[in-house]
Amino acid sequence: MTSLLTKFHSVLEDSKYPLIGRNVKLLKMSYLLSERPGYRAAVRVKAGILLSLMIFFALTQATDTFINISNIVKFLRNLKYVLMSTMIIAKVSSYMLWQKRWETIIQYVNKVNVDRLKTDDPISIKIYKKLVKYCKIVTYIYIYLTSATVFLVLIQPILIYCLRMYSSLEDDLDKYIPITNTWVPFDKDNLTVYLLSLLLQIYATIYSLIYIVAFDANAVSTMVFFRGEVELLRRDSQILFGTNSPVNEETARVNLSKCQKRHKDLVKYVKLFDSCLSPIMLLYVIVCSVMLCATAYQLTVETNAMQKFITAEYLIFGVSQLFMFCWHSNEVLYVSKDLTLGPYESMWWTRSVSEQKDISILTDQFNKEIVFSAGPFTSITVATFISILKGAYSYYTLLSQSEED
Repeated sequence: MTSLLTKFHSVLEDSKYPLIGRNVKLLKMSYLLSERPGYRAAVRVKAGILLSLMIFFALTQATDTFINISNIVKFLRNLKYVLMSTMIIAKVSSYMLWQKRWETIIQYVNKVNVDRLKTDDPISIKIYKKLVKYCKIVTYIYIYLTSATVFLVLIQPILIYCLRMYSSLEDDLDKYIPITNTWVPFDKDNLTVYLLSLLLQIYATIYSLIYIVAFDANAVSTMVFFRGEVELLRRDSQILFGTNSPVNEETARVNLSKCQKRHKDLVKYVKLFDSCLSPIMLLYVIVCSVMLCATAYQLTVETNAMQKFITAEYLIFGVSQLFMFCWHSNEVLYVSKDLTLGPYESMWWTRSVSEQKDISILTDQFNKEIVFSAGPFTSITVATFISILKGAYSYYTLLSQSEED
């Protein structure tokens, strides 16, 4: 088992991308990224075909959900899948729409990291290695958590069938148990129709896994990169005038100019990244609020034990996804607040008046909070995450009380 995991991890590594190699590989697997210009058109066509099938699948889910709107149990079972499919379609569509922006961000991240490998400062090297290790952990957490959820979704027909055979409990399931309920203009009790719809459901579920991991892990790893870049920028501003022995004025000005340029580039690409992610995060916040409320309520009205287990795991998965974004965005925010301390942690008091004025200018430039947003309404922070949980719980309480009345 260990050797298989090691081989799997080695397949995802890419020496060209020391920090985000795994994310680049996943994006290529999902046809959202192609490095070779001659193949970009073909990759976009494949991505378009897969996206069209995902949209078709989501429409069949939504239709079945609407048909069963009067049955609260079936409605809630379908709703969480419809919301997840909507979120995945939005992610893939936005990536295809702003593919050049994402490629620009990826190239910037990689260039900065390759340059970082050339540093001879041991503390900066230590911070960088810690950053690479953390990005690996985040990506693999996404892969394993999403894989566990998808695996449970795929095997639930078998598990439910076994429970039906060895249990006397009756349920309201169909003759043939689907992975997720979809509408088809044919008899669902027909074996051929069931098998064809099952193949579509398996395809959609597996590609949902790839899309979720590829998009989310890349976005979170980019946030981790920005946090690390701010930390390293603070470190570089601490050693503007040398470490053990002071550097001359010309070298100090070169170091100062590099810090100014790096911060200017950082702010530029943070804005570009936020312009791509912000609309998705706005939808994410809305969808997660509804999904968390719906799944929590489903746990109270669901009678099928297997469905309860799937719903609980789905609830954990949804909360974890949202938390990953909010936590890492929150880290970038608080690290950026401390960036202004960097220049004053250097040996600035030993320098000339003109150099001290330059330090003041650099500090003013650093005095910008970096935070990612969910549309024009809110920032992605831990406080926002807590507010979403509170809101979802309030809606859940309201639904429970109305059901009792």
